[in-house]
Amino acid sequence: MSWGQDTVDTIRDLEYVRRRLGERFVGRERAVRLLQLAVVCREHALLLGPTGTAKSELIATLARHVEARHFSYLLTRFTEPSEIFGALDFEQFRQGTYHVHTEGMLPRAELVFLDEVFQGSSAILNTLLTLLNERRYHNGARAESAPLISLLGATNDIPDDPGLTAFSDRFLIRLQVEPVGGTDLERLLQVGWGHETRRLASAVNESAASREGGTATTADRTDGTVTVRRLEQLSLRLRDIDLDPVRGEHRELVRQLLIQGVRLSDRRLVRSLKLVAGAALLRESRTAQPADLWPLAHIWTDPADRTTVEEAVHTVVEKHGGEPARRRRPDHEILLDARETAAPLTAARQPSEWSVIDGLHKLGDLSRELREHQPVNTTTEAQLSRIIAEVNALLGEFE
Repeated sequence: MSWGQDTVDTIRDLEYVRRRLGERFVGRERAVRLLQLAVVCREHALLLGPTGTAKSELIATLARHVEARHFSYLLTRFTEPSEIFGALDFEQFRQGTYHVHTEGMLPRAELVFLDEVFQGSSAILNTLLTLLNERRYHNGARAESAPLISLLGATNDIPDDPGLTAFSDRFLIRLQVEPVGGTDLERLLQVGWGHETRRLASAVNESAASREGGTATTADRTDGTVTVRRLEQLSLRLRDIDLDPVRGEHRELVRQLLIQGVRLSDRRLVRSLKLVAGAALLRESRTAQPADLWPLAHIWTDPADRTTVEEAVHTVVEKHGGEPARRRRPDHEILLDARETAAPLTAARQPSEWSVIDGLHKLGDLSRELREHQPVNTTTEAQLSRIIAEVNALLGEFE
């Protein structure tokens, strides 16, 4: 039996959004799919990676495609709780009642984006802990229901702080976002320049409108394509997915990960089934298949476990005809690529400054690829480091 037309229409609208974002953000197709899955499953997602990898812009753009009450903020060590949850009602406080005005703030939002999410104070993170899990905000003596669908967070890394373990575990989905300049530089520059020209036009239009006292309208501004009500109806369909065909593979995969020492809480293990159901739903299927286990590659807790989890999941998914993942290459192949990249970059050949910089980018990508291997081959790592140092020394000749 197929889904009703309303359900199919919502899935296809989300698919349209996924394609649009996939075209706009080079090398971020997996991130888009996971964020889409998060809002359908009403779970929280975390993007990790260095600055300049479009984590914030990707999340903000996705949010504009959902007609929901949004809230976004950049957390710092100095962020006050009132900036996130609302200001204290001093009139009621003088009368002996503690009450916070939450209108327009995070407790009233349906889709939330917090940048540098682990930088908040303990007062902020402890409040978020309950809000993320129970969808409730304790406003003085009252516990108010929060309409939160998903909190999408971005961070450079996960702090190694035991006090943040419970908060970190609320983010079921994690994705390590790496720079794509070395692997798809031409497309990145082409698409990126298009973004920059549109952003420039938008800034000029808004500046002109502000001088004239009007309101700017630009082609880059995105109207919502999926309402919260439609999204809620789609989320309810998760319970109609038949998970029986994947329970055996799921159970064996989890057992294998636990044997290898991967740390996964009971909460993450149980909720991971919801992600599998979501993957099937977004295929417009009522029955989950082992290939729908692909989101489990992103439920790791400790970044040190990421490679182990990804490889175990990808092995199962590919065995059942799922989307192939990039295979881990042997160390000697990585080192061979590094030597071929560095071969023309010698002082005797007088390479241009641009070619040296481009070569260093490629070598940096190879170095990151090698570091993903666990355990890291220290001999290969030392040889690659020497190659990078030799090429880097050439930059001094252009100063």
